[in-house]
Amino acid sequence: MTCYESGLVAWFGDIDRKDVAAGGGKGASLSDMARAGLPVPPGFVICTETFRQFMEYSGLDQKVTSALEGLNVENSALLERVSRELVEQIETMICPEYLQKEILSAYHRLCEEYGGMDVVAVRSSAAAEDSQAASFAGQQETYLNIYGDENIIKMVQACWG
Repeated sequence: MTCYESGLVAWFGDIDRKDVAAGGGKGASLSDMARAGLPVPPGFVICTETFRQFMEYSGLDQKVTSALEGLNVENSALLERVSRELVEQIETMICPEYLQKEILSAYHRLCEEYGGMDVVAVRSSAAAEDSQAASFAGQQETYLNIYGDENIIKMVQACWG
């Protein structure tokens, strides 16, 4: 996979469908279409490695593991409560500065290179999205008309949640 210099961000056209594990199904598909010359809006993928580093740096990876150990999957009320708590932690944790810098650098480059636009869509994409083993149709998030550094990071974390 060709994931922009750091391995944390990849521009549309830099990855393809073989890179679903690193860029998600939606990201890999959009990138494939861009490579084929189809009219895809300019954009980039925040790679799964970025999420992994966020979870590890914040300690949330261990919290998620602990919260899920021995969880009774038949108890839907408990699953819902634990899920809400974990999502809230992901959304409210302060994203490490080095990850923010990488994401915002790509956002700023996108804004500068494409006519000074600063309003973007932030969309989630699962690494196992719509595979033979699983379908996530309708379960991903899309946030439209997002602008400004703080809002970009906030919506990225909302997608991660």
